[in-house]
Amino acid sequence: QVQLVESGGGLGQAGGSLRVSCSAPTWIFDSRGMGWFRQAPGKEREFVAGVSWSGGSSYYADFVQGRFIISRDKAKRTVYLQMNNLKSEDTAVYFCAASMDSSGKVITNFRYWGQGTQVTVSS
Repeated sequence: QVQLVESGGGLGQAGGSLRVSCSAPTWIFDSRGMGWFRQAPGKEREFVAGVSWSGGSSYYADFVQGRFIISRDKAKRTVYLQMNNLKSEDTAVYFCAASMDSSGKVITNFRYWGQGTQVTVSS
């Protein structure tokens, strides 16, 4: 069983920033694309951002483009999602995910999931 462990998040204010982190086992981190998804109450889980195994390519949902940044630190085996200019509609449980491929681009290829971390944005 793959363990993806998220941390960070919590309560933020509209217009402010928060960061969530996700650590992954070496055999996943060193070869797979990673990503972040979110699920708001009453809504389906949706893709937020993905990053290739090397960190050289990243992909974003339109609704976070220009506000969120996904990155990865190889030494720490950690993927980050920096969330800036937060909006109330960003309130959701954020899930870290690992892909079956190296790109982090194909949404349907994400197979491994973290337990989720709550992000709440107050207006």
